[in-house]
Amino acid sequence: MTVDRPRPSPPGGHGAPSARHLRSGIALDLGSARTRAWVPGWGLLLDAPTRTSSDPDASRPLRQGAIVDPEGTARMLEHLLGRHLPRSEGLPFALTTPVLGGIPYREAALAALRVLRPRTVVTVPTAKAIALGAHADLSHPLVIVDVGAQVTEVFLLVDGAVADAHRAALGTDDLDGAATHHELAEAVAAMVADTVGPDRTPQATDALQHGVLLAGGGALRPEVPRRLAKRLSVPIQPIPAPHTAAVRGAAQFLQAAHGRPPATGVAALPRQR
Repeated sequence: MTVDRPRPSPPGGHGAPSARHLRSGIALDLGSARTRAWVPGWGLLLDAPTRTSSDPDASRPLRQGAIVDPEGTARMLEHLLGRHLPRSEGLPFALTTPVLGGIPYREAALAALRVLRPRTVVTVPTAKAIALGAHADLSHPLVIVDVGAQVTEVFLLVDGAVADAHRAALGTDDLDGAATHHELAEAVAAMVADTVGPDRTPQATDALQHGVLLAGGGALRPEVPRRLAKRLSVPIQPIPAPHTAAVRGAAQFLQAAHGRPPATGVAALPRQR
């Protein structure tokens, strides 16, 4: 299977994808610290701070995996992506959604996304997007640890669907020394125990025997996988380019859905009031 790779912009800033590439749509991952967009078949379109403007002191419309300012999120999306979009037609979008974000996150994200005039929006749980971005084998259960800037999440996937999920309000923004690295490892160990322990089925056992997939910006820090491996006593497998795994997986999901949307996952945009 071919993996899309980020393409560096050539000199002069003429690295924008062509109209042909954009017709395939845009995958979008809204993070508390970074917002990323990926064009299927082309590569990374955007990797920018999640802020309401280019001012370094601007407020963050997302915090700890939640949209706290939908209007600010819309302004940010227009600022970051508006110039890339054709005015004549709407594009299909794939949007990652936190497993524990629920309906409030979904509604706030879709409302903000209206500013980009999407033709359709396909939503994909972040956990599944990460697995797709890692080209993981979905035929067996998977445990995924996603260490972000402000939250860390642990997922159990069975047959490609999220069977369980846990979240801790701790991320790379908090890692300033050995004590906080230890705290993160302890929090992940507790979440893994909560995810796998109560199940006591062969599926849960198989998931840990295959090791733990590690995603998010925390996977780029050598101390994080080292401490997790020591604390969990199972293999830790950092995903290649772990910080973009979710948006890459969303792009694959969009490619699969393009032209023939699946029966589930296609979101209706909320009506304007």
